[in-house]
Amino acid sequence: MLTEVTATRYLAPLRSGGSVPGIVEADDLGTYVVKFTGSAQGRKALVAEVIVGELARALGLRFPELVLVHFDPAIAAHEPYQEVRELHGASAGVNLGMDYLPGARDFTPEVARTFRVDPLEAGRIVWLDALTANVDRTVHSSNLMVWPTLGVAPPRLWLIDHGAALVFHHRWDLTAPGKAYDFRHHALGRYAPDVRAADAELAPRVTEALLREVVAQVPDGWLRDEPGFHTPEEVRETYVRHLHARVRASASWLPTDFPGHDELAAEEARRAARAQRGRPDWLKRVPDLHGKSAAEQDWSVHLGRED
Repeated sequence: MLTEVTATRYLAPLRSGGSVPGIVEADDLGTYVVKFTGSAQGRKALVAEVIVGELARALGLRFPELVLVHFDPAIAAHEPYQEVRELHGASAGVNLGMDYLPGARDFTPEVARTFRVDPLEAGRIVWLDALTANVDRTVHSSNLMVWPTLGVAPPRLWLIDHGAALVFHHRWDLTAPGKAYDFRHHALGRYAPDVRAADAELAPRVTEALLREVVAQVPDGWLRDEPGFHTPEEVRETYVRHLHARVRASASWLPTDFPGHDELAAEEARRAARAQRGRPDWLKRVPDLHGKSAAEQDWSVHLGRED
């Protein structure tokens, strides 16, 4: 089961995320990015984080350690923004923490232009995203970090943020385990992902036994009161059956048609031109504050800072 810790000090919100996670220190002396149960995304986002993150780790992909964080809103009483305090107030109890990666940078399009990713590694990540229907690892929102693992050079890719995965569990659409997914704009599409080799390597490893170990990490409280189910174990078994059926149907959903560099560049230019045409004249003279330098992507810059 996931390790349980207690938050002892609240440092700052991470304003780069729509769910406004927070940075906390815990009684195990660790520092964690905490995603709160009271966020607008709801508890299913945390369920997806656990299932996809732990599956990624089991398959050898780099993903920060997850912990369950007992959070008392009183430790964040100094937070100046009312909406963030309200989020904390709605999240008393057990929340989800991800090991904080100090000095990590967002895998932005600018970073991607100079960062080398092995086609097989890219294929493994794309394969996992296709299996779990992760809609949120695109060229515009990669949910990847570049971090220099201790003793390893150069820096490596780390996966984060899988709350938008497992889209089937929002309506429990289990009828089409072989449903294809549109991954033309995947963040790693430019690296010629070798998804066929990844499928041959990873699919045999995603057994029912492994999936049961993974879903067992989800707390019962996040699976209770699910319409159509009587117990958390019924919900867990449904995740196992669907994901295992999807693995067996990988030939139907395996994404292989990724755009080339020229096609991506042309589409980006068209998108930028459309966005520029839609801006009023006065706004066209305002600099693009989202075009941050690589240094500004460091997580430490995000702490307590509003852009």
